[in-house]
Amino acid sequence: MPTLILVRHGRSTANTAGVLAGRTPGVALDERGAEQAAALPGRLAGLPLAVAVSSPLQRCRETLRPLLAARPDLELHTEERISECDYGDWSGRKLAELADEPLMGVVQQHPSAAAFPGGESMRGMQARAVDAVRDWNARVEAGHGEDAVYVMCSHGDIIKALVADALGMHLDLFQRIHADPCSVTAIRYTRLRPFLLRLGDTGDLAALAPREHPGAVEPGARPAADGDAAVGGGAGAP
Repeated sequence: MPTLILVRHGRSTANTAGVLAGRTPGVALDERGAEQAAALPGRLAGLPLAVAVSSPLQRCRETLRPLLAARPDLELHTEERISECDYGDWSGRKLAELADEPLMGVVQQHPSAAAFPGGESMRGMQARAVDAVRDWNARVEAGHGEDAVYVMCSHGDIIKALVADALGMHLDLFQRIHADPCSVTAIRYTRLRPFLLRLGDTGDLAALAPREHPGAVEPGARPAADGDAAVGGGAGAP
């Protein structure tokens, strides 16, 4: 089955403001995020991408824009099921304020039991994202072959939930996973199990190319700080 290149959107204005954006409209990349997006075509240059799939939210579409400009033949698809978690009444609030909410402890320690007021559960978030990836794996394989590589731009909590599924981890452990803005996480799916090839990678990606593809090289994390996980994904390095 195909290799999935998961890209978290570049740093956004909400990331730098310490706000949980959720699905709030109008959240764009900040200056650093735009620079990260501009570097993405070079980082992915060694990969023969079959298709691009994006969350419908602005910050993801902006992240993929330079890649699509560099590869005019790369077809873009929008996928609602990989949109950001619906944080409901928490959307648009400062993360510093939310830290005092009793629900935050559940989000951190027992996320499979967490449901956001006026929004969705974290369990439901993971289920829809996993369903989307499985469907796209089948679609890409049918159209481009079992060795195809495709890119999907989504959000921090979505990517963490997909990694947990690939590793066979319970959702209650997914806060141990981290993905910086515009980082790349790669998962190769096979008939019997997925393989996590990269997690939150911000460097060279040529080793992910199929071995027969020009530019492929032989394969060669930074631990998160102590404390709670960054709900929504965090702002990454300055």
